[in-house]
Amino acid sequence: MPRLTVRKTYKLYIGGAFVRSESGRSDLLGETNIPRASRKDVRDAMVAARKAQARWASLTAYNRGQILYRAAEALESRRAQIEAVLREDGAGDADAKAELDAACDVLVHYAGWTDKLHSVLGGVNPVASPFLSFSLPEPTGVVGVVAADRPALLGLVAELAPALAAGNAVVALVSRTAPRAALDFAEALGVSDMPAGVVNLLSGRLAEAAAALGAHRDLNAIVDASGDRELGAELDRLAAETIKRASHHPGACTYEQATEPALERIVALTELKTAWHPVGV
Repeated sequence: MPRLTVRKTYKLYIGGAFVRSESGRSDLLGETNIPRASRKDVRDAMVAARKAQARWASLTAYNRGQILYRAAEALESRRAQIEAVLREDGAGDADAKAELDAACDVLVHYAGWTDKLHSVLGGVNPVASPFLSFSLPEPTGVVGVVAADRPALLGLVAELAPALAAGNAVVALVSRTAPRAALDFAEALGVSDMPAGVVNLLSGRLAEAAAALGAHRDLNAIVDASGDRELGAELDRLAAETIKRASHHPGACTYEQATEPALERIVALTELKTAWHPVGV
């Protein structure tokens, strides 16, 4: 009797754990069942992100950079597996290799930014009064990401990396048409020393999950790279109701698009805290 292959069961990545959707629903993509995140899953991911964000932001910049670099190492170590998934989902051999190369390089690029933010964004402010005024960058908090459908892996990493470099926690909705590579990336994060809850990856349908994410009152900012104008307008409306930052841009298809200008991507998810101290008599 021929042996049956043990087929992979994809799961959501919430709070550092691989979990099934609380609703038990899934969507069939080819021969693979992809979990369909519910509103409850979005709320659970938000709780995990909020709990983890303060600890992540309190790590030294050098330590955050090390962890991002380790994520690139872990992703690189799964090259054969993830390239095969990208090819199965429609990428050619050269495109699959180029996308994985770019995703690893983007993580390394932003790992190098973590210990430079204070010197680039912060500093002493010149004021014509007997005060010392200086500004320091701080993370926005919990960032929601609606990743591009294509490229599935690079499109996700391009939005995650700058948010993480700035000290934010992330709840991301991965590609709808080719989510497997993004969910495989979660396994790399699971062994990269990334604290549980800092990154949460959800698969599912935009009509359900995106609105629940954008409307959540504990979300501080949302990045929309879906390219869907109607969804973008709805996210803007939801952001206005809860006074959160909203930014929209096309999904990155190359390393250059994901890293130039890197500082603008980071600044969009950073707050500047300014302090004043009296000096002199």
